[in-house]
Amino acid sequence: MTAVDNWDEIRTAYHVARLGTVSGAAEALGVHHATVIRHIDALESRLGAKLFQRHARGYTATEAGTDLLKVAQATDDQFTQLAGRIRGRGEEVTGELIVTTLNGLAALMVPSIVKFRDEHPDLIVRLLTGERVFRLEYGEAHVAIRAGTAPEEPDNVVQPFCGQRGAMYATRGYVERFGMPRDETDFKGHRFVGHDNENARAPFDRWMRDHLPRAQVSFRTAEQGVMRSAILSGAGIGFMPLWDARHYPDLVQVLPPRDEWTAPLWLVTHVDLHRTMKVQTFTNFLKQEAKGWPES
Repeated sequence: MTAVDNWDEIRTAYHVARLGTVSGAAEALGVHHATVIRHIDALESRLGAKLFQRHARGYTATEAGTDLLKVAQATDDQFTQLAGRIRGRGEEVTGELIVTTLNGLAALMVPSIVKFRDEHPDLIVRLLTGERVFRLEYGEAHVAIRAGTAPEEPDNVVQPFCGQRGAMYATRGYVERFGMPRDETDFKGHRFVGHDNENARAPFDRWMRDHLPRAQVSFRTAEQGVMRSAILSGAGIGFMPLWDARHYPDLVQVLPPRDEWTAPLWLVTHVDLHRTMKVQTFTNFLKQEAKGWPES
């Protein structure tokens, strides 16, 4: 049995030596006095030495008991210092902050994250993107931005964040070549850029499945950045967020925004970290920043 396995017994002996009585140690530890006696007997048996002299007024540490007391005192002090450091880190905006978000939202978030990091120079920010849902309960991220229906994991705190509005776009070159559709009933002969996953859950992806033959989605990808590049290269008509499309003057809006295409975004944190200073400071900052973002 290791020293770690023995810690309950060592801690019991420490309190007996410190307080001088079994009843005092039992009260301090919140256990029955029989548990204290059992721990002392087991520890003395394992060490092969008497740790205490028993007498009418209580227990007095022997030389071996005094040695144990010193070790236990040092260990207890180290635990107390460690707890203080951990609590202190919880009240500071330092260390690592891991944020996960959608590929398509990363470019919008980066300037805000840089601004936050400049306000907290001791912070290291890791921004993770991708199709995979990072698991907050496993410590893969501190804060997540997720889209679609509200996440339902029981240990997560979910807050409404904002909505990502978008429209259908094509390049001027595409329109000159294939014409401008009058409306959604005039898509015959047109090419589209869409998600490679036929079960993609974003509102616009579902709309495309309901309104277009799959064969017309002739350029497919799972990456938002690649999708943007394909639209800008004239591969077809595709969906882009309003905030992103405004940066490209060669784009023509084929169909205007619709409420059914808006993806609700959620700010998600794990309940164990939600109220830490670092997470609270960042989420409050990000919600304020989002109010000033271009239409998203």
